[in-house]
Amino acid sequence: MSQHLRYQGGTLVLENTPSNAVLPAPFRWVKGKPRCTANHYASLILWLKENAVRDSVPRWKHLDLELNDSREPHDYQREALAAWLAAEGRGSVVLPTGAGKTLLAIHAIARMARSTLVIVPTIDLLHQWYAALCAAFPATEIGVFYGLEKELRDVTVSTYPSAWSHMGEFGDAFKLVIFDEVHHLPAPSWQEIALMSIAPHRLGLTATYPKPIETAGPLFKSLHAPEGRGLEDLIGPLLYAKNVDDLSGIQLAEYRTIRIRVDLTPEERAVYDAAYSTYTGFVKATGLRESHGPGWWGEYTRRSAFDAGARQAKVAERQLRRLVANAQNKLRALDDLLKEHANEQILIFTEYTDLVYTLSRRHLLPAITHHTKAAERKAILDGFRTGQFKALLTSRALNEGVDVPEAKVAIILGGSASAQEYAQRLGRILRKRANKTALLYEVIARHTVEEGVSQRRRRKATYAV
Repeated sequence: MSQHLRYQGGTLVLENTPSNAVLPAPFRWVKGKPRCTANHYASLILWLKENAVRDSVPRWKHLDLELNDSREPHDYQREALAAWLAAEGRGSVVLPTGAGKTLLAIHAIARMARSTLVIVPTIDLLHQWYAALCAAFPATEIGVFYGLEKELRDVTVSTYPSAWSHMGEFGDAFKLVIFDEVHHLPAPSWQEIALMSIAPHRLGLTATYPKPIETAGPLFKSLHAPEGRGLEDLIGPLLYAKNVDDLSGIQLAEYRTIRIRVDLTPEERAVYDAAYSTYTGFVKATGLRESHGPGWWGEYTRRSAFDAGARQAKVAERQLRRLVANAQNKLRALDDLLKEHANEQILIFTEYTDLVYTLSRRHLLPAITHHTKAAERKAILDGFRTGQFKALLTSRALNEGVDVPEAKVAIILGGSASAQEYAQRLGRILRKRANKTALLYEVIARHTVEEGVSQRRRRKATYAV
């Protein structure tokens, strides 16, 4: 019997292959047959033809798509699409929140006109994408595939968890996969979504391009080198990028960032200094930074599970961070800002969920956290959009994936957010409305660990690439 290639659970399997056959690099003999992960499919097409290997892998379809969208893409959107097409439809585009990544993707889908899967991190985003795709392609049935609904169509929107769980079932059905908020993809589990898909065309969209990290799962370690993959390996290179300053005042609102520094009270300072001394004393005494380099924090955390000194340092570290987050003068600064912007709609971000609820009770404001159920979350967001609520409290639940164009003021209580979180929070208020300037306040405690984090983050571009 002649050789043929088939898809099986996220891998490609060569059938009827002689044991002495010369095989291309991706294949390895596993369980008596040559196998490789499905993401190598595009690189194997020429070899399959040259060696007369029957290809029974792809199940995608040619789509007769009629684009029903009168919006004219901006120059930067056309440039990004042209760069992606020139790269044979593989790679990532970085655009700030509110700059029209969804419209860019819709035009990419229309140009490719093949079965397409869009993968998003949250249910809110899934519903937003579903609505956008239904409006753009009214003659095409759009599918959704997640926990409550599993309807696979030629154009489908899914979530990262659902795609990871089921990609082995439909990884051969789509020629184009779009990863929204693609900075999630290098995480250990989510990498496997890209590895299990045969899609030759892949588009990553994000406002914050990630660093290469992590490791693939155990199934794929048997077929690959153990090191984790960055986005270039998973979907292609970074092709095009604009940051918030490039588009501020054009597509996005003008914005200002204002840092308000407050002092700890004498009582808070005494507790902070004692905790800080315990924490830094352990780190210096053990020489963790010198002995473990960038991995020192992981080693410190690991030791806290069994080493009394490390555990004491960890308790002190958590104490000082919570003390800074709850600093009394920060809360007074928030009181002043709420009065100053009483006629504006405001988003308030804090680090800790319990502080969100404390402030919610203190100011009688609605709060959204990871504990908030879907129906309540929707009711709160609807109330915020209509002006029923003038301010909204959250920890990290609104960092991404929520369209709140009414907000033009954001307050971050603390400077410990990463550059990525900071950019995401800024993005919540940058959608242009009536030429209003967006304001981002960051309230920081002087001479504390969060002041150092804020200063280091400011040295980076707001939307770092």
